[in-house]
Amino acid sequence: MIILVIALVVMGPQKLPEIASSLGKGIAQFKRASNDFRNSIEQEARVAEEKERLAKEEQLAAQQAAEQGKAQADGSAAGAGAASA
Repeated sequence: MIILVIALVVMGPQKLPEIASSLGKGIAQFKRASNDFRNSIEQEARVAEEKERLAKEEQLAAQQAAEQGKAQADGSAAGAGAASA
């Protein structure tokens, strides 16, 4: 309230609505920019999480394939050893 009185005295009643309008536009623009920035950061975080999840899935699939290949190789070796005996 005190700030409004000081602004009225310093700027005068003719300039006060113009200044208030400019201030309101500036605040709205700042809010828009901050929301855009926040949305951008959130989207980047989602993309990074998705890449990490896909990398983990690929690593798990590779481990499972390696384990299956080893099990098949062990099974083949055991079968060959039994056949020669």
